[in-house]
Amino acid sequence: MAAIASDETTKICSHCNRDIPSSNIDLHYAHCSRNLEKCKVCGDMVPTKHAEEHFFNTHALVACSQCSETMEREILAIHKGENCPQRIATCEFCEFPLPAIDLAEHQEVCGNRTELCHLCNKYIRLRERYNHETRCTGLPDSTMGSSRDVRPVERDRGPQRREPNEFSRKRLFFTIAITGIAVLLGSLFFQRKTENGQVP
Repeated sequence: MAAIASDETTKICSHCNRDIPSSNIDLHYAHCSRNLEKCKVCGDMVPTKHAEEHFFNTHALVACSQCSETMEREILAIHKGENCPQRIATCEFCEFPLPAIDLAEHQEVCGNRTELCHLCNKYIRLRERYNHETRCTGLPDSTMGSSRDVRPVERDRGPQRREPNEFSRKRLFFTIAITGIAVLLGSLFFQRKTENGQVP
């Protein structure tokens, strides 16, 4: 009985579909129909005087400045930050910034580069570095472990083992520079191609 009594005390406004106390329904409807408008895109009730502004800020179609894909203005920021294939992403191995669309291919190559582990003196692929560091005992390879008698030779080899790492670092910087130049040239080429395509 209480539920029925409660239902009888409210009515649905035919303009905004909200539950309104029965005693206020006439006054509410007069105000609601005069001042509120239903958005044809999302169905939200918005003040009539702000209806155009609501449409422009939320639903107007805009093109992404990076990839030219068209979408509602409301989702443009999310697209640019998370979904745009041309957004800048960073390689997890070398921290080089490049377009997200090229990231997987770059990381496939970059992750296969090796670096010397200074604990066990083994060369480890960058993609396996984290797992190696958590399991590395710090003991050298078994082929080198029994050479305690040859300490002077090991001392001589010490600096030589670091040289490949220096070389690897130089090679990394060289690769980053070449990749950067390639990305820059590619984007300039793409931009010119796009500009030429737009001219009739």
